[in-house]
Amino acid sequence: MERFAVVSGGGTGIGAAVARGLVDDGFDVLIVGRRAGVLDAAAERIGAEGGRPGAVRAVAADLTDPGQVDLVVEAVGERTVDAVVNNAGGYLGGDTGTLAGTAAHWRANLDANVLTAVLLTEALRPVLRRPGGRVVLLSSIAAQRGGGGAYSAAKAALHGWAYDLATHLGKEQITVNVVSPGYVAETEFFGDRMTPEGHAARVAATLVGRAGQPDDIAAAVRYLVSPEAGYVTGQVLGVNGGSVLGR
Repeated sequence: MERFAVVSGGGTGIGAAVARGLVDDGFDVLIVGRRAGVLDAAAERIGAEGGRPGAVRAVAADLTDPGQVDLVVEAVGERTVDAVVNNAGGYLGGDTGTLAGTAAHWRANLDANVLTAVLLTEALRPVLRRPGGRVVLLSSIAAQRGGGGAYSAAKAALHGWAYDLATHLGKEQITVNVVSPGYVAETEFFGDRMTPEGHAARVAATLVGRAGQPDDIAAAVRYLVSPEAGYVTGQVLGVNGGSVLGR
């Protein structure tokens, strides 16, 4: 059976690693993001690396805009979607010196990290495979230990929504889970904000003495979308090197 996945934020970092892993697992993949050039290059590279040219397609869309989410639905076409991996998002800074600035900062982080996942998942919900569909949300260690302000709150909101969605979709044998990464190097998340001292402190906070890599997170996603994970739903899987212990 051919399998098909949609991965948001799929052009770089964790999203690209997820797409690459899914290609290895036999999926065709549609990667979604806002930068067409980055996406097109990633789609070509991932397909070539996986020995399956054409297995990855790209569509540029701002997932905070319902009208642009329709572009993803059009790209999916008549295909059944086996897995939706909601990886789009990130920490958005802003001027919080005024109430208006604070409101804009919070709305931007909620839109980028929550609304993107909600709109994409709801748009594709009618074409999820029944039984056997998979929804995965990418959260953050910041949701569990704080430290990120509006970003922490936005990622924590994904947990509550995942529990609700898992409850509603369970009767159709569709699973919904969250992967919560800790510090992952080699992504665009920190931009130019990461210092050698910050890197060292984050590594020291782990139990395994190293930073995470995008492939570490991709491995967890690959398991959750696999047939073997059909009895796993409504869970938050921490992949953080022991920086935050399970509970």
